[in-house]
Amino acid sequence: MTTPATHITVTGSTDYDVVVGRGLLEDVAAHLAPATRKVLIVHTATVGARANALRQSLLGDYEVLIAEVPDAEAAKRIEVAAFCWQIMGQADFSRTDAVIGFGGGAVTDLAGFVAATWLRGVQVLLLPTSVLGMVDAAVGGKNGVNTAEGKNLVGTFYAPRAVLCDLDTLTDLPRNEILAGFAEIVKAGFIQVPEILDIIERDVEVATDPATPEFRRVVELAIAMKATVVGEDFTERGLREILNYGHTLGHAVEHAERYGWRHGAAVAVGMMYAAELARLTGRLSDEVVDRHRRILESLTLPTSYPVGRWQSLLATMQRDKKTRSGMLRFIVLDDVGKPTVLEGPDASLLFAAYQEIGS
Repeated sequence: MTTPATHITVTGSTDYDVVVGRGLLEDVAAHLAPATRKVLIVHTATVGARANALRQSLLGDYEVLIAEVPDAEAAKRIEVAAFCWQIMGQADFSRTDAVIGFGGGAVTDLAGFVAATWLRGVQVLLLPTSVLGMVDAAVGGKNGVNTAEGKNLVGTFYAPRAVLCDLDTLTDLPRNEILAGFAEIVKAGFIQVPEILDIIERDVEVATDPATPEFRRVVELAIAMKATVVGEDFTERGLREILNYGHTLGHAVEHAERYGWRHGAAVAVGMMYAAELARLTGRLSDEVVDRHRRILESLTLPTSYPVGRWQSLLATMQRDKKTRSGMLRFIVLDDVGKPTVLEGPDASLLFAAYQEIGS
């Protein structure tokens, strides 16, 4: 018996549903606006066969165009967005037409940005095909592209029409991609939903198998957590900042590695750093810091970074969009489920915490 799809509503200026289930790609048309006539499917080569199958299913009812873009962070460049805009312009896309982002988190970020900026906003439907995309990138209405100076420095807040998380698209995903995506699930566990941590600790193999009820449970818990936070603070004026746990240093690591690292791996290092920072300020116990390391390492995610890279990482963090008036701000924990902001920590403290994760 097939488990019914789960609908998680994200509230805001425009409400939308994140749907989790199986076989969802068979019903994509039902989520497009009735006036839609043209559709642009933005996808990577990795999901090319599925994207073409989706195109065939929509032909007849819609004029369907395809934009194949580079994989991972290479997709999130203004030149790639311009390529998509060119296709839309040549096809006379109107405000009633639609963009579908079909792929991992980078693709849904790009597709959202393209849709938000074309004619100042056309509808976008997101079909994430990675764990990271499902639990994080596609859910919150954030989109954007990277620049030479840093990640996600150009972008908008723009609600999708819907997000369809079809678990069947994960069946052929490489295991290291699944585990990298779990960094964002672990983040959700530490900042608000400890049940996630308990499920992973009970049996990491079962929790990370897309075929199990435990996998679906942690995915739905992480999405529901983000939906609640985003619903209360869509444009990141306050509460939504907690979702940046591990991301201040994590984005700097991605930049230092020229986006050669998976996002989840960089965030894992960033969470470990934030935990050590909280411990050194007397906020967090040794036990919770050790729990970070134990869970992340059980997922084969990195928890250290080379000592000699500190100055370049610091320079990148100072350009981070979370910085205020030149003052660095970190999301840290007082305990599991108790995130808070650490503003303007002393430079010596920052370096000492980095020494704790240095390799």
